[in-house]
Amino acid sequence: MDDFSSLMTGFQVALSWHNVGFMVIGVVLGIIVGVLPGLGGPNGVAILLPLTFGMDPTSAIILLSSIYWGALFGGAITSILFNIPGEAWSVATTFDGYPMAVQGKAAEALTAAFTASFIGALSGVILITFVAPLVASFALRFGPAEFFAVFLLTFCSFIGMGRENRAKILASLCIGFLLAAVGLDSISGDLRMTFGSTELMRGFDFLVVVIGLFGVSEILLTVEEGLVFKGKQAKIDLKVVLRTWAGLPRYWATLLRSAIVGMWMGVTPGGAIAASFMGYGLAKRFSRQPDSFGKGNIEGVLAPETAAHAAGTSALLPMLALGIPGSATAAVLLGGLLVWGLQPGPLLFVEQKQFVWGLIASMYLGNLAGLVIVLATVPLFAAIMRIPFSYVAPVILIVCAIGAYTISNSIFDIWLMLGFGLVGYVFKKLDYPLAPLVLALVLGDRAEDSFRQALLGSGGSLKVFAANGLVTTLVGLALLLLLWGPVMDGVGALRRRGQPVAAKAAE
Repeated sequence: MDDFSSLMTGFQVALSWHNVGFMVIGVVLGIIVGVLPGLGGPNGVAILLPLTFGMDPTSAIILLSSIYWGALFGGAITSILFNIPGEAWSVATTFDGYPMAVQGKAAEALTAAFTASFIGALSGVILITFVAPLVASFALRFGPAEFFAVFLLTFCSFIGMGRENRAKILASLCIGFLLAAVGLDSISGDLRMTFGSTELMRGFDFLVVVIGLFGVSEILLTVEEGLVFKGKQAKIDLKVVLRTWAGLPRYWATLLRSAIVGMWMGVTPGGAIAASFMGYGLAKRFSRQPDSFGKGNIEGVLAPETAAHAAGTSALLPMLALGIPGSATAAVLLGGLLVWGLQPGPLLFVEQKQFVWGLIASMYLGNLAGLVIVLATVPLFAAIMRIPFSYVAPVILIVCAIGAYTISNSIFDIWLMLGFGLVGYVFKKLDYPLAPLVLALVLGDRAEDSFRQALLGSGGSLKVFAANGLVTTLVGLALLLLLWGPVMDGVGALRRRGQPVAAKAAE
């Protein structure tokens, strides 16, 4: 009851006219940040952070967090319209969102993505509001072994629950791990596979790779097809939005499952990227029409968007409750809190109650404002589909190049982008999945660091991965998911072999 009254006080703070203004400005800026490939929520928040140092801490954090909410919404726009993930966690959205746009269903895909984003983010805010003490105490139990077990669970679920050729999935994962190992070893300080290049010391930036793999490769494929921009006749009105909303209740299980996965991956170190892939994989596994995924299934849009936004929002919980940032954006916000003289942790809820609950209230309002704003501007984004691709392609390529250059202000990144564009083109032509490569590139170095730290702490003993019930459960579940697919394939093969025998016996 005390928390409820504190939340109501927080709404009074967040609903003041100047904070509402900062909220709307932040959401609009965030949408722009999310649409531009290579910029992203963390970079957008970091760029604008110095501008808030003279502001009231509550207003400043509302502005910055609203930029984050807007970026969460905006990342789906280019993913669906151009197959270019505006945000890292929007990669999985391209798998079915772009095919829907090609089929002339861009409006339905965008409406579904924005609504799923709102549902996922709302579930994360509810988690922060009501379960913060329990989750905070649980997260304190995580050490390097538990971190590695979570990463292992993500990788194994992708292999075991994938519908594609598992040999190709494994090959794609291995290439991603190889790319993740390039650069400076964070534990030993040694250089690995840089071949004397100073540019490779920092490794391959994820967004450079993603822009190339998805954006440039798609341009190459479309040019090969004759500059035909499929789906450019997209049409949208209020009826489309209401019709899409009316059909969402039938996917309640997918939304609920993805929200739970997202909240889990947000509080643990899995992150929004892993959550989006896992949400997509689970939706495909439990779907009655798994073969329709990748061809324009709306569940393939709902699942990753819900999971990613639930994870992105839930990642703020350990930052507020423990002072442990759960994402890159949370780390930037953590720096802002320290500059403003606020120390994140359990005492923050006691000493700065008005600030904390004002922030939580702004999360509810910011996500609602984001949903309204993006839905109101859907016709603007759908209209882009009517522009001939021969005009759009050079613009997209320039935007991709600007995005790649902006990340580190390096011309080398533009060349890397083009190189990975060729890699993505070859992968698509040979029917190799790109998602496992991207997943391994993002999480590979973090998984390696956790694995090595766990071994260093245990003196090299692998028993550390069975040292307590939590890590044992996570590792066991990972192995179960890894073997689940092959075992089910084997059972299916035995059943198919048994059917002719039974038919002959019946004759």
